[in-house]
Amino acid sequence: MGRFRNALIGVGILVVLTAGGTVGYMYLEGFRLGEALFMTVTVLSTVGLQPRPLGPSGQALTVVLVVLGLGVVLYTVALVTQQVIEGEFRALFGRRRMERIIDAMQGHVIVCSFGRMGRMVCRELAAKPMAFVVIERDEDSARRAEDERCAVLIGDATEEDALRRAGIMRAAALVAAVPSDAENVFITLTARALRPDLTVVARAETESGAERLRQAGASRVVSAYAIGGHRMAQAILRPTVLDFVDLATHHRSLELQIEEIPVGRPGSRLLGESEVRENLDVMVIAIRKAEGELRFNPAPTEALAQGDRLLVAGEVQSLKALERKLA
Repeated sequence: MGRFRNALIGVGILVVLTAGGTVGYMYLEGFRLGEALFMTVTVLSTVGLQPRPLGPSGQALTVVLVVLGLGVVLYTVALVTQQVIEGEFRALFGRRRMERIIDAMQGHVIVCSFGRMGRMVCRELAAKPMAFVVIERDEDSARRAEDERCAVLIGDATEEDALRRAGIMRAAALVAAVPSDAENVFITLTARALRPDLTVVARAETESGAERLRQAGASRVVSAYAIGGHRMAQAILRPTVLDFVDLATHHRSLELQIEEIPVGRPGSRLLGESEVRENLDVMVIAIRKAEGELRFNPAPTEALAQGDRLLVAGEVQSLKALERKLA
């Protein structure tokens, strides 16, 4: 940034020298504006052309312009060239470094688009934390994602090659957050063709778009307008419930969080034997069995098996301890 500022200063000095030389030749030699400007530019560029012979004053001015101008020109050109070369190398090595980071990811999330919704998804994933990569075709949006320390791949998420480079064959889920139902449908179809078992969460702008996304194979469809309208109604009908849900689901909440924790340990044991409630002070709200059945307020005699998922509420530290215990 310092070198870029110095280059701008050099360009500014050149402009001042050009203006000063033009005025000087007009005053000292009686040149017209065009002749004075032409003379100044040829002197500063060391071309050496002159429209007419110069007197002693004009020659002295020429010497000053040559000495000052040549130094400033060489300095400015060197800085600008250095900026360009360093920028190219930085972009090249930055892309290669980003590709190595993405290639090393396993079980990550692919977020298609870093728009308003995509940015919120990335922030929630980063707070978990969970590895993710952003596919963004707009360079300005890609730079904003990089500024927020996201792994970014510049490309079109509707193309199979971009999804492969983002590691879709190793990913755990994909979020289609492009602000276009048609593109999200295409992304869903492409992802589903590459990975039939992949979890695909898609954004819908319209009700018809939501239906098409379900038909395309999206695991879940999220309509921002439907959710926004629902929350506004709940803010009137059940404000305390809404406050509780916001508190428990916000990643910055330290008092209480609701979390979904998978059971990774093989074998089967009773919920009461796991001592979740007694030792970790965690509230078990429900258990989603591996086959998909959801059981609310499970009894201590409820069996836990590998592949089940616990919906629990508690403090952040307790939830992390439970996650380690069941992993």
